[in-house]
Amino acid sequence: MIFEQHYLECLSQASYFIGDETTGRAVVVDPRRDVSPYLETAEANDMVIELVLETHFHADFLSGHLELAALTGADICYGSEATTEFTSRPLRHGERLSLGEVELEIRHTPGHTPESISIVVYERGSDEVPYGVLTGDTLFIGDVGRPDLLSSVGVGADELAGSLYDSLHGQLMTLPDATRVYPGHGAGSSCGKNLSSDTWSTIGVQRESNYAVADMTKAEFIDVVTAGQSSPPKYFAYDAGLNRAERPLLEEAAMPMSLTVEDLASQATGTVVLDTRSPDAFAESHLEGALNIGLGGRFAEFAGGLISPEEQIVLVTDEGAERESKNRLARIGFDNVVGAIASSGDTLLAAPQGCSAQRVTVEEMASMTASQPELQVLDIRGPGETADGTIPGAHVIPLPKLAAECEVLDKDKPVLVYCAGGYRSSIGASLLRRHGFAEVTDLIGGYGAWSANAHH
Repeated sequence: MIFEQHYLECLSQASYFIGDETTGRAVVVDPRRDVSPYLETAEANDMVIELVLETHFHADFLSGHLELAALTGADICYGSEATTEFTSRPLRHGERLSLGEVELEIRHTPGHTPESISIVVYERGSDEVPYGVLTGDTLFIGDVGRPDLLSSVGVGADELAGSLYDSLHGQLMTLPDATRVYPGHGAGSSCGKNLSSDTWSTIGVQRESNYAVADMTKAEFIDVVTAGQSSPPKYFAYDAGLNRAERPLLEEAAMPMSLTVEDLASQATGTVVLDTRSPDAFAESHLEGALNIGLGGRFAEFAGGLISPEEQIVLVTDEGAERESKNRLARIGFDNVVGAIASSGDTLLAAPQGCSAQRVTVEEMASMTASQPELQVLDIRGPGETADGTIPGAHVIPLPKLAAECEVLDKDKPVLVYCAGGYRSSIGASLLRRHGFAEVTDLIGGYGAWSANAHH
């Protein structure tokens, strides 16, 4: 058996390639949209991808099922509770798919969504103990899938949480302790609240250590898993709908159209200039009104939280990062990239709309606060982070809510923005400038640097 986990750190998303070496038949589970890695694995092992299996309708990324089906002729399969606009094959609970020696058993495990399935993998069909189970967003390492993402479309969180309890205890926890657990996501994903940074575990370890399968009643479980969930990024509903739909295919190898700074003048008003360079490079030189979301972090997730899918996007990138920037937006279904400016900082600074921004160290911040009594300090971290403390006097507005709630700040007074380490603060500062704030600075090293300094 060939078994590969493909893990995307930037989306905390896991997909899987499973192939039978005796027959050369293979499947891909929960593929990302840029599907070339699976094609490369198939070619390297002389295998044919016959099926694309989806554990559920994903909300946090746009799946590559249509791309893989178009390139390989594979059938797209979902649990039998799912309905799709495109041709797909329904999988019944208890159904076994044979690839040769390797067999896959389908188990319906609703709870995160009504159509969720888990896939039990047997290296040989006759094995008593499965090799592993792909749990999608039903069971994570250290957590379970959140049951509240569908509450806006008429399926209640409590109802789904009840189904999740039954799926965990009636289906997944009945597997032998040695069965490996391969989830759909890891730490950082908004599909749960407390995911481990481990990307796999075993049923036995989860039985011992996962709070959500501890001994409790169904009513207690519903209370525990519905409490304390953060607001999901605003693009989730868009992606969940798009994953059911017929939609355009990604041309992974295509480059975005090459633009110059001068071309920007002809772009429609409302076009977002998205600068994907590092916060430091952005501070040195950028185009006025640009939003800085660096490729070095959770790029697509933040872009999907701050830009609308219908907005036209012009990229500003480091030389050579144009295609990657475009494809990482495509992973969440944001295909409206009208072009890219790959530019040195000098060119940007020399442009009529070129400018620079200030980032300050903790020491510089101390002299700022002393000399500027009107300074507004803004903490844009999430609730789980600010619970452990903030810089005294700081306003707290989590980054996903900043565009809607920045009016509580005075646009005519200076603002200093900080996050945990200095990546998100550059996003937040650039967002405030777009909203007309005149004087915005952000803190290098964020709360971590301030806290370390305060304890010296």
